Formats: sequence, structure tokens, C-alpha cells
Amino acid sequence: MSKIIVASANPAKISAVASAFSQAFPEQSFTVEGISVASEVRDQPLCADETLLGARNRVKNARKLQADADFYVGLEAGIDGNFTFAWMVIENHKQRGEARSASLPLPPIALEKIQQGIELGDVMDDMFNQQNVKQKGGAIAMLTNHTLSRSSVYQQALILALIPFMNEQWFPSS
Repeated sequence: MSKIIVASANPAKISAVASAFSQAFPEQSFTVEGISVASEVRDQPLCADETLLGARNRVKNARKLQADADFYVGLEAGIDGNFTFAWMVIENHKQRGEARSASLPLPPIALEKIQQGIELGDVMDDMFNQQNVKQKGGAIAMLTNHTLSRSSVYQQALILALIPFMNEQWFPSS
């Protein structure tokens, strides 16, 4: 059984990782554990490069805490222009896969509050009179009337990040 460390304690992220690995490798069994680690970027990254760095840093910091895992997964949500999205970084002892999730447009009022330094999850809580949206369906669920969720969108991006692991013959080890 392979051990996956998710560099987050967020249930939506952990669920997305478990689902993505099960879909990508249906013949394998996995244990999935979430741990809280620093991203070493702002709580609300405000560009694609900062968001990717946050996901990479989460993997790096998870490896330091748990050296015995088969896979490490870092997910970092950020803002890019008028959109929110997330980077997925997956590593094992010989390979790295990275992919970006779909982007979703944010309402102007949300963007204004983010520019004032308020994190997107808190903005969504306020806009939709909810509590802890980011640990549930995320902004994605709120803005799509629950047609999509943070986990469902992240799951697709995670499967894309798993492509180098699913097709090792085409991706030389890093």
C-alpha cells in the first residue's frame, strides 16, 4: 500500500487527492494523510508564480516532516488577474508532476476585498453568509450553485499532474 502525504489539513484537498489517485491508479491501494505545513508565500497568493511556489514549498516542507511517504502532494490556491485557480504539485523519490486547475472568474466585489488583504475564503464566507467555505466546497461551489466543488475541480487537475507517473516511459525521471 502506497502512502500519500497531502501538504494540507484541508478536508476538501485531502478528499480530492484520494479520489484522483484512486481514479488514476485503480489497481493500487493508498493511505492518504494530511499534514499542515507552511507554504512560505502569502496566505492569499496574488499571481500564478507565487501560487506555484507555494505548492512546491508545501511539498518540500512535507518531505522534511514525513520522509517515509511514497508521494507528496502540494496544492495551493491563488489569484491570477480576475480569476482564482490552484496549482497541484506531486512528487515521489524520482519524479515531479505539476498542473494548474481550471480558473474561475471572481465577482468585482470579491476582487476588491482581496486587494484589501482579505483571503478569498473569508470573502466567500461574508458574501454568502457561510462559515469556513474553504474547508467545504470553496468559492467554486458558492459561485456555481454547488454544480462544482473545490474537490471536483482539484481532482481533475491532480489527475493531470499525475500524467508523468501514469506514463513514466514518456517522462524521464527528474
